Amino acid sequence: MTPSPRRAAVEILTRIEREKAHAESLLDTALTPKETFNPQDRRLLTELVYGTLRMRGQLDWLIGQIYRGDPEKLDILVRNILRTALYQIRFTDRIPSFAAVNEAVRITKALHPGASGLVNAVLRNTLRRLDQLAWPSLEADPEQAIAVLHSHPRWLVRRLLAQYSPEETVAICRANNTIAPFTLRVNTLKVSREEALAALTAEGITAEPTAWSPDGLRLTSPATGFRETSAYRQGLIRIQDEASQWISRLLSPEPGAEVLDLCAGSGGKTLHLASLMKNQGRITAFDLHAEPLRELSQEAKRLGITIVQTQKGNGRSLPQEFSGRFDRVLLDAPCSGLGTLRHNPEIRWRLQPEDFKRCRELQIALLSSAVVCLKAGGRLVYSVCAVTPEENEFVISELRKRHPELTPAAPALADLPVPFRDGDFLKTYPHRHGADGFFAAIFTAPD
Repeated sequence: MTPSPRRAAVEILTRIEREKAHAESLLDTALTPKETFNPQDRRLLTELVYGTLRMRGQLDWLIGQIYRGDPEKLDILVRNILRTALYQIRFTDRIPSFAAVNEAVRITKALHPGASGLVNAVLRNTLRRLDQLAWPSLEADPEQAIAVLHSHPRWLVRRLLAQYSPEETVAICRANNTIAPFTLRVNTLKVSREEALAALTAEGITAEPTAWSPDGLRLTSPATGFRETSAYRQGLIRIQDEASQWISRLLSPEPGAEVLDLCAGSGGKTLHLASLMKNQGRITAFDLHAEPLRELSQEAKRLGITIVQTQKGNGRSLPQEFSGRFDRVLLDAPCSGLGTLRHNPEIRWRLQPEDFKRCRELQIALLSSAVVCLKAGGRLVYSVCAVTPEENEFVISELRKRHPELTPAAPALADLPVPFRDGDFLKTYPHRHGADGFFAAIFTAPD
């Protein structure tokens, strides 16, 4: 029997909330093999998962207006049935409201039979009352209005309003609710950007050069089946956001250099560094977790990269032999991830205000480790996919206090696109640049 994309969406959303799982990995599993769902159902499942996550704040507000009990006490599964149905009613034109309600009741009878009457009542009352609801007013209470209408936690909206005007805060939240462009980085070890573009075109995938990155391509056709293309299998391209592609460039590694990527993860920036180094020299990809490093090694083989050595360990307690060893050190530090909400909308509902303090403490500790690894005259790049000062300027200020010997390498920003420059830092934003939100700073060790 053909599986239901609506039921699959409910189950995925429930796992995300209960298990702190990631939407992207769960969707990849659900959509593999591709025969599980037809193309239309694949698109619907993807939209329901990401759309419901993006608009969860507004959907929960709607439930709170209609449901007579405490919405927080609803079973998570029931809440996700209501959320996905309300998302279809509120944000899709092609799905009739009655069909969304009937399917939600059917899913409830299968997964949580005792709640089918409640789901039916809440959804039908919503249909009757939707046009009569009084939405929060931007003039009367900007914080609540932005939180509800643009679906962000109220505490996060409060922080944004402390940093930006109400108009720009709205622009930020709107951008976070958009679908991120599908951006690639060309593996220049194998092909030029023009050759990669031609290879994709020959396989029926249309793309265009990115506006900011000299190595980037942005797809202009659906990405369905992208990983099955010859261009992907042969390692001509890699998925990577456009702003992220600039972080490795800031490190400016020469062929033959000794480079440390201190929190390498699955290696997007590591592998770009190898490309910039023309696969000459040595890169040590260091990370606390073994699984991302395994993925990095597999990806290096696909791309034809041989200079990366992976090493598992704690970045706050590095091996003695790392001291003074590296020409270049990249610290793409663990962070809140607030700059990536277009890709990872679940982050906003998982993050709590106290997490910033923990992130900042870890970032400062890792920076202290990174500094010790630099050779005389070596270059350090600190980056995070975050847009709030707690993880950006505050961290750099603490670094300067602890290591006054470091020199900000502002001239290294000269090659950056002008809109990415903010004083001595790189700063990007989805609502300004159409790329993920990133922050980066560059320092040079004394000779």
